Amino acid sequence: MTRPSSPTPTLVGGIQIGRQITLDRTPAGLISSSLAPQPNAPSSPLPNPYAGKGTAESPFLVDWLPEEPANPYNWKSSYKWFVTAVVAISTLCIAFSSSSYSSAVQDILRTFPGTNLEEGIAGLSLYVLGFGVGPLLWAPVSEIWGRNVAFAASFPLFVIWNMAGALAGNIQSVLVFRFLAGTFGSAPLVTAGGQIGDIWAPHERALAASLFALAPFLGPVLGPIVGGFVVEGKGWRWVFWVNMMFAGVMLILTLIFVPETYAPTLLRRKALKLQSEADASGTGEVFMSKYDVGRKPKAEIVKVGLARPFAMLYSELIVFALGLYAAIVYGTLYLFFTAFPIVFQQGRGWSLSHSGLAFLGIGVGLLLGNLLNPLGQIYYNNAVKKHGAGNVPPEARLPMMCLGSILLPIGLFWFAWTSQPSVHWIVPILASVPFGAGFLLIFTSINLYLIDSYSVFAASALASNAVMRSVFGTVFPLFSTHLYRNLGLNWAGTLIAFLSLACTPMPFLFMRYGSYLRRNSNRHINGVSIPSRPFAREGDRTSHMLVHAHGHRVKDEDESSGQAGLCAVRGRISSDGGVGGDAAG
Repeated sequence: MTRPSSPTPTLVGGIQIGRQITLDRTPAGLISSSLAPQPNAPSSPLPNPYAGKGTAESPFLVDWLPEEPANPYNWKSSYKWFVTAVVAISTLCIAFSSSSYSSAVQDILRTFPGTNLEEGIAGLSLYVLGFGVGPLLWAPVSEIWGRNVAFAASFPLFVIWNMAGALAGNIQSVLVFRFLAGTFGSAPLVTAGGQIGDIWAPHERALAASLFALAPFLGPVLGPIVGGFVVEGKGWRWVFWVNMMFAGVMLILTLIFVPETYAPTLLRRKALKLQSEADASGTGEVFMSKYDVGRKPKAEIVKVGLARPFAMLYSELIVFALGLYAAIVYGTLYLFFTAFPIVFQQGRGWSLSHSGLAFLGIGVGLLLGNLLNPLGQIYYNNAVKKHGAGNVPPEARLPMMCLGSILLPIGLFWFAWTSQPSVHWIVPILASVPFGAGFLLIFTSINLYLIDSYSVFAASALASNAVMRSVFGTVFPLFSTHLYRNLGLNWAGTLIAFLSLACTPMPFLFMRYGSYLRRNSNRHINGVSIPSRPFAREGDRTSHMLVHAHGHRVKDEDESSGQAGLCAVRGRISSDGGVGGDAAG
């Protein structure tokens, strides 16, 4: 019996409908590539779905098409969560490696006679210093060649430097390898935040950012706990071996399962593929990624990219102020890595492994902060209803930072005046719970605010933030021993608590004046106010660095997605440098 033939395809004007299309919802000029002329149809050419004429003077500007599967925003939610988990655990790995060393200091001093305590602690400080140096390289690499290139170029050497530390024959080698490990392991600090911005739309981003924020700060808490037991059982060299094995596993998982997410890199590859097909078919059409319009030579881009984080620090008040706050909070955390042994080992006579367990209080606080973060998402969702998706000002990310700025000094004052041996040991550990919760809420909000406020250069904004906090994380442990020795447990802790308290008004001020700061920042980026700025003229490119008051971008360009990028709502800079249209509010 002859099988019935397939139904005759529906024809509209000689065009076969390959899949259902709602024409009135399709942007003008965008027609699916699956629409193909029939043999008996008029041989009129299909309009190209990209802006431009396809000539050398006016190439087709390649952008994302609606619902294009290659656009990371359109990935399945389950796969987005898998990618988020892998990149978050990668950041946990490098943070774990930073603090696990603190458990090895005393054993290292015994292995290398003549080494003083400050030299031993320097291994912790130099690793954190590497966190500040590394992003200056990996951020521009990430923004120029893609997130995966930055990771693949750095993380294998992070594995190697940990192995070298395990085999070191003197304290000088240990310190050098620790610095190199911190430098080459720091790539996830800037790429992971960018990857979250690449794959999650702003209204979806808070929960993913919570996981990302929890992982790198849970790492420093787990490090002394695991490190204490490893040193007691196997010696300090095995701390390096454990770090190496952890990093090796994450290297393999990332290289195999995490694809490139950076829109400019993906669209550049797409344009090259289309150009190759056009050349093979002899159509003569010219394709170019929309991000490559006016693209400078790579050497100049690298030079600009290396300078950009520093330029953002000295010319972007947003980046500097939030970086300073993050630095104080981050430095306080690393001060605890030397303060806890003083309080619990020297003051209470605990063993190395048991004193590491004291960090569980901070860990509980981090988990509590993560549980509180959905409240911030509720606030943000209400802002979406009020302003519309893509129109929400980044200040909608700050309410949880306001809460964190209150919890942080509460925990520090509490710890400062309950750390003496006469007070039950559980009390100072409980005091570290609000510190941990405030810590996570502050960092989650800062990351979200920077990602929402900055476009394809969000990695440089995060790198600038990393530079400042790494400087403080380097210095705080070095003076902590002298601080507690000279001022005592109570007043040393009180001094740090007052420093934190002085920063409490900052998120409230950003809630009030943040939009004003961002509007003025746009004038600088366009090269109007600060011509000496290294990237001043890059504001004319389609990959504009800073979004306007409501996330808008110059020249009607979306950020990283053609339909749901960080800059989903259009707007233009007015002639006086202000924000035109509905962005002005």
